[in-house]
Amino acid sequence: MSQSVDYDRFINDLSARRKVSPIRELTKLFTTAPPGTIFLAGGIPNGSTFPFSRMTVELKDGATFKLEGKKIENALQYQPTPGYPPLVEQLQKFQTQVHGLDSTFWQKNSLLVSTGSQDALCKALEMSLSEGDPILVQEPIYPGTSAIIRPLNANMVPIGQDEHGIVPSALRSALSNYGSPEKVSSMKKDVPKLLYLNSTGANPTGATIPAERKKEIYDIACEFNLVILEDDPYYFLHFEEIDPVSFLSMDRDSRVLRFDSFSKILSSGLRVGFVTGPKELVSRIELHTQASTMHTSALSQAIVSSLLDEWGSEKLLQHFKMIQQFYKGKRDCMLASANKHLKGLAEWSVPRAGMFLWIKVPGIADTKKLITEGGIEHGVILVPGKDFLAYDDAQSQYFRASYTVASPEDIDKGFARLANLIKAEIA
Repeated sequence: MSQSVDYDRFINDLSARRKVSPIRELTKLFTTAPPGTIFLAGGIPNGSTFPFSRMTVELKDGATFKLEGKKIENALQYQPTPGYPPLVEQLQKFQTQVHGLDSTFWQKNSLLVSTGSQDALCKALEMSLSEGDPILVQEPIYPGTSAIIRPLNANMVPIGQDEHGIVPSALRSALSNYGSPEKVSSMKKDVPKLLYLNSTGANPTGATIPAERKKEIYDIACEFNLVILEDDPYYFLHFEEIDPVSFLSMDRDSRVLRFDSFSKILSSGLRVGFVTGPKELVSRIELHTQASTMHTSALSQAIVSSLLDEWGSEKLLQHFKMIQQFYKGKRDCMLASANKHLKGLAEWSVPRAGMFLWIKVPGIADTKKLITEGGIEHGVILVPGKDFLAYDDAQSQYFRASYTVASPEDIDKGFARLANLIKAEIA
């Protein structure tokens, strides 16, 4: 049974003070007004002064598409803050198809295109967190997220993970420290309101939360009145036959803010992501965007939109399958080298998605010095586990290795060097 969510609980005083930009609202009118409308309102530059007339994009399969005429005009001009309208419509259909959303979903939810998913995540956290607020986070945690939270002076409450992601019993235990579900659900301050996690191929562990566990976590979120921040840039980088079930797909209460990105699947340089979730919260992210970047690059959005038009959903999904097979092969190369060089020295779980192998060295209390000094000196660069912890004073026996770019030969050579480093350290 669904329950009503009071979104005021998740909007801090700063965000509540944000007001609609009348100029940004005029841009919506400019892009949607019927033909014949005389527009004398906005400070919009005249497109005839721009030096570009058309752009041609050639794909690796030899296909091309052009931005010309009205398309290039729109791509070079200001666009509404929620996004280039054709792309917003395409992404709503995409989310509906991929996550099996029902026909009523978009009555209560909306979508905003962002400058990469991290920009939307940053604005969501700044919308909700006040100084001293606790926030539930997976640990280890992606450092880009902790870099947003720390300056806000919010208190990260780390929730442990196993090879299947966040452990529900650990989540419930952490919440119980703040009181009963009734108490936690009703308060706006001094209790956790947000749960941050990666649901597929977590960075850095590679863990994917199974559907049954997701349901258990979602039920806990309902019980304690949490909003789930589902940061899922690796959703299409999984190595299973069937796409994972998302928190968004099971969201009966509209309490999931889902962050998606094209960075890992089309281009990291285009800087196009999108956030999907309750209208009351997405509209607050929109107000923040109105006052900062105004909107994601219209040219980047137009390129993505034209690509989606060119490919259609079938070819896009074929592209995702190609990516999955590519990274699965890269993962398997790294696992082979780990078994060859690190067996008996280190431990790891097989990642079911993502870009990383999360490796534990039981014989070393903290890998920071080994990785940052010894690794660089011996020509292998990795990330120490300490960098993924919520608090700097903790130690970590782990490090993160990425299999995305290095060749199989370089991976093998790097792990051979690493094995020698570990042996020397624990000797």
